[in-house]
Amino acid sequence: MPSEMKGVLRPSIYRFRLGSYEITTMLDGVSQRDGPHPMFGADQPAEAVHRLAEANRLPSTRFEHSFTPTIVNTGRELVLFDTGNGPLRRGAGLGRLRSLLKDAGYAPADIDVVVITHCHPDHIGGLIEEGEPAYPNARHVFGAAEFDFWRRGEHISERRRETRDLFMQLALPFADRATFIAPDQEVVPGIRSVEAFGHSAGHMAYHLESDGQRLLLWGDVTNHYVVSLQRPEWHVGVDDDRDKAVATRRRILDMVATERLWVIGFHMPFPAVGVVEKTHDGYRWHPASYQLNL
Repeated sequence: MPSEMKGVLRPSIYRFRLGSYEITTMLDGVSQRDGPHPMFGADQPAEAVHRLAEANRLPSTRFEHSFTPTIVNTGRELVLFDTGNGPLRRGAGLGRLRSLLKDAGYAPADIDVVVITHCHPDHIGGLIEEGEPAYPNARHVFGAAEFDFWRRGEHISERRRETRDLFMQLALPFADRATFIAPDQEVVPGIRSVEAFGHSAGHMAYHLESDGQRLLLWGDVTNHYVVSLQRPEWHVGVDDDRDKAVATRRRILDMVATERLWVIGFHMPFPAVGVVEKTHDGYRWHPASYQLNL
């Protein structure tokens, strides 16, 4: 007798060790969209992006966009990087972070520090739940340049008007109790900010080091594991300053490849952990296998 089809089933929690740190990535959700062109390779002919996708055994006109917040347990503090889509997009199958916390062994009140890489909706959407801070005991950390840009509201493009409105609703209420940092400042011992401006005005990456092991949590420096990574010079439609974002991608990709850093990327395929290899004409993403489990 034929068996009923059950549909796609995918993992949503991954935990590993980095030195004495314990790091957990959680899949806030996945959206499937038309593309990757013109979101990726925005300044290129569609055919060029199609060819690159097909060369990497990907569909040329559909792609999957995943969203992965991260918790770092330093042994002293639980640090959450980004809050996902939250209630804003929960009806679309996103905003799953809060429900996954329990399965990962945490409660919202356990989080000591919330770090926001930048203030786009899929990163700040989970700051507030039912009108209250989603992580009531946490200190909140924002890049100073990022927060100031959205608070001032000057030179906001038309397509980012909604983002600014959401910032005012979700992030601005933390202004009088948040910590604001510049590049190369310490969040907690072992975690430092890295300037990564371009995708947004004050976008930050974060460098983690424990017992000599190092990892860069790069947020949205590269948002597609093939197109904007193998071709970092191609424009990305969701970058707020596309030329600056290209320069940042080149610098960050060269750094993680040269220094052989582990990487967590918010939009990399789950579990969003891997390394970057420099090639003759760009870079290539290699997902982690068992290296960090041993």
